[in-house]
Amino acid sequence: MATIKERPGGHHIGSSVDVDVSAFSHSRRTAKPNPSSSLKRGTGLGGTVAVPKITVNAGPDSPPSRKSKSPKRNPHSAFAPRANPPNTELRRFYERGDLPIQIDHGGVANRLAWKVEIQKLDFHHYLPIFFDGLREVEQPYAFVAEQAVLDMLEAGSHKVLPVIPQLIIPIKTALNTRQKEVIVKVLKILQALVNCDTQNGGGLIGQALVPYYRQILPVLNIFINNNENLGDGIDYSQRKRMNLGELISETLEQLEIHGGEDAFINIKYLVPTYQSVVIY
Repeated sequence: MATIKERPGGHHIGSSVDVDVSAFSHSRRTAKPNPSSSLKRGTGLGGTVAVPKITVNAGPDSPPSRKSKSPKRNPHSAFAPRANPPNTELRRFYERGDLPIQIDHGGVANRLAWKVEIQKLDFHHYLPIFFDGLREVEQPYAFVAEQAVLDMLEAGSHKVLPVIPQLIIPIKTALNTRQKEVIVKVLKILQALVNCDTQNGGGLIGQALVPYYRQILPVLNIFINNNENLGDGIDYSQRKRMNLGELISETLEQLEIHGGEDAFINIKYLVPTYQSVVIY
């Protein structure tokens, strides 16, 4: 597999920005300042990441006239998808044949056939690998990652709690891609994660996630109002659980219910518009 230098979930939208090598050396050549190269009224990016479309003026140095519209800045750069290079650990292990799974192509739906009993697996090794593959959008890697995580949470819920610190960075990286299908997948996995030990383990996984809210919740705060306004139309994404705003609200409610007494104040700190659903 070719070396990919692009960092997943980076802050740059689109292609990566070249690094100025002279910025890291002691000697640096600086150009003579030119008075005509300074910013003029109505120009500049205004702190945004995306480059706006600049209108053509009468002259090269003349400022835009009052009748012409100023360059529009991208107001939705926070919602723009980030880089998501195909360099996950799941892809590397799957292509090497190091995972004890194979896809069972059934008549109705596919499922995973495990070559080893899930209870006998080393969760510290395999579970972070499958969580890292949650940001995959290409098949069969996307299906393998999601289904393997669900199978391991269902069959080995008592072995998940010690692995929680290793799952935070893959979850954060997947959310930082800001791709809708990836965020929806991670939210469903988070709900399954906090509910997998509620019967046998007393819900300790939800409490173990509270210290890591600062890594998980900022992206949820960005998309919490991402609801479709269809008027009197039918939103079929509700049945398919693809409505991002509703899914984020459900996930925050599950985190508060199973997170203990400190969950709400930490959620409220990072998602100010969230309202509690727990009656004390």
